[in-house]
This record gives sequence, C-alpha cells and structure tokens, in this order.
Amino acid sequence: MTLSSPLLAAVPLVAGLMGPALVGATPPQRPASSAAVHPGHHPPGARDSGPRAARADQAAARRPDVVEHVAARGPADQRRVLGYWTPRRMAAALPLDLAGSVAGRLAGPLTRSSAEAPAGFQAPFARGGLLGGLTGRTDVTAAPGRAGPADRLASPGRGPASARHRLARPHQTTYGARWSAGGAVTRTTGRVFMTMNGADFVCSASTVRSANRDVVVTAGHCVKDGTGRWADNWTFVPGYRDGGGHPYGRYPARRMFVAGPWSRSADDSYDVGMVVLATSSGRHVADVVGAQEIAFNRPRGGHALGFGYPADPPYNGEHLVYCAGRLRDDPHGETRDQGLGCDMTAGSSGGPWLSGFDHGTGRGTLTSLSSFKYSDDHRTMYGPYFGDAVRTLFTTAERA
Repeated sequence: MTLSSPLLAAVPLVAGLMGPALVGATPPQRPASSAAVHPGHHPPGARDSGPRAARADQAAARRPDVVEHVAARGPADQRRVLGYWTPRRMAAALPLDLAGSVAGRLAGPLTRSSAEAPAGFQAPFARGGLLGGLTGRTDVTAAPGRAGPADRLASPGRGPASARHRLARPHQTTYGARWSAGGAVTRTTGRVFMTMNGADFVCSASTVRSANRDVVVTAGHCVKDGTGRWADNWTFVPGYRDGGGHPYGRYPARRMFVAGPWSRSADDSYDVGMVVLATSSGRHVADVVGAQEIAFNRPRGGHALGFGYPADPPYNGEHLVYCAGRLRDDPHGETRDQGLGCDMTAGSSGGPWLSGFDHGTGRGTLTSLSSFKYSDDHRTMYGPYFGDAVRTLFTTAERA
C-alpha cells in the first residue's frame, strides 16, 4: 500500500530476527489530537476541581516523573548476566530498531508511530510489546543521493572498509562514515546487549559524567519496550571491538530508569533511558573509559556528531560509525525531537549525539541520541531534546 506524504509513521532501529532488518516499536494508536502525558496534566474532562485536585496537581508537578527497574540485584545475578553473553550469543543478537519494538521490524519498511497515519493505514506493529508479530524484515539499502562510497561503511563483499575510511580529519557533514580518528569517543561509546521478551538484541550507548561514575545513556526503547516489559540481561560493552572484543570490560545493569511519558505511552519525545551499571573487576565504568559531558535545555539547532554501532546493511555492527551535520526540528511537528542527516541503521539506537565536539580529544557534550526515523525519509535520524524531564532522569540515575 502506498502511503501519503508526509508519512507520519516512524520506526526504531531494530534488526530483523530471521532476515534483513527489523523495525522499532511504535506507540499505541491514539487519536491525532491526543496529547502526551506530562506530570500534572490531565485530559480535558478528566480533571477534578477544587482545592484537593489543585494540591494533587502541585504534588504531581513536584514529583520526579521517573520509572525505575531493578536489574541485576547482586554479584551472583551480575555473574549470571555476564555468563549469559557467550561470544556465540553476542554474535547472534539482533540490532534493536530506532525507537521501538521488535514487532514492526519484520513487517515491512521502516515505520514507527502510527498516530498521524493516513486513514486506512495499518501500522505494522504497536509499541506496547516488542515481539508481537515478528514475521520478516526488509533490508535497508542506500537511497539515491546518499553519501558516496567514501562516506559509507563497506558491507561484506564490497572490499575492505579500512581502505574506505582512512580519514585525515573527520567530516563536518556526513550521512554515515566509519570513525577512524580515535579519541575518547572510541572508549565512551559502546554496544548494549539485552534480552527482550526472550529474544536477544543490540543497541548503542555512551557513558556520561555522573556522581556515581556508573551512568550510561541510551534510548528508552533499548531499556523498556514502551508500555511493555523491561529488558533483561542488559550489558554494556564500552569500546566494543570487531569480533566481540571487550578491552575495557563488560558491565551489567543494576538499575534502569526511563521517563514517565515513555513508560506510560511510548512518547517519542521522551525516548531516553539511563542505566546505572555494576562495576567490572571492582572498577566503575567512568574510571576505566572516561565519560562525556551531558547538558540540558541547550539552544535548539547547531552542529552535532552522532555515534553508534549500526548493524543492518550496509553496516555490520562491528565498527563505530558517525554522522555529522546541523540539527533541525521535526518537520511534521509530531515530536519535540531534532533531526540529523544520517543513514545509520538498526543497532545504532541509543548512540550519543555530541555537540561542541573536539575532534582532537574525541570529547563533546551529550545533548541527544539516536531514536527513530520516519518511513518516508531514511536519510534523517531523530533524537529527543534533552530538557527538564531528561535532567530529572539523569539526576535520579546518578544518585542510584
């Protein structure tokens, strides 16, 4: 079925289970006019009146709108999680789509939120549950006008990627190139391995400077399947190396946090997850690999570099890839997200977007992350704006 333009349906970066690529989770279908749920907000007609209601609203506004999950509960559980991820199991894990659930990945082209889809359009999946209907995937292929061969990671059979990506200096604008400039970003960025509803998946994530030295930031859909279940066996591998190498250790999650609007309604504007890690050999992750800065309520727009480990063609998940360019608002007005020109595919979900990036040191300030793509524009990645809600999420996590 041909969908009208603009297609207001977007898809997470998830790879397919048995074949090419999976699409991500979508939020529950709701009327186009329905609003995201925010602390203290009630739909028209649902609000009580009177002093008691006013006090309840004030209390809700003060209360952190954060949902928490306890992951590995102690050393024995942490050892079990690390033992789960054998090299064979890690190699077989599927890339989790941008912003979503596992269900849609196999149903067709990249599509995500069906909230504003044309009349008669049937969403390939609903974001309430990751594995609700895996049936097949579609390959993500290069579209006309995308970055040329020198800017793209070679896929198997296209020749050695290293020859294509020896860059004297990183590009100021690229839709997807292998990162070869070194620096801190090669250590602070890593792959995430997790289990969702019995299936194994991969995402991307980054360490951030935090009081407990244990916090990593990723996409909300890489932590909790929207209104559905939390991820199990969640493990971060910073500085992931080709073939499953983990030169800086592996860190299981001990606590996970998402914003209330993501947990209640899979609101794309809040597709952020904060995960507090256990130590590795007694060392905090930030003490081993360092950490990027994080900032909130920055001016919109500007220039950013997005990093991640895309695993659907033409990528293979084995190398750190980056996109670079100027940020722009969601043209459909469906989210508060900003877009970055980027052809990274499933598996890059949750990868950091760094502003004020220093190419010499590989350091910047994390102001967003890879979340979703609209199905009629595979060349633009969208990431949530880091405002007060994300600040609250972070301050909660760094105290855990």
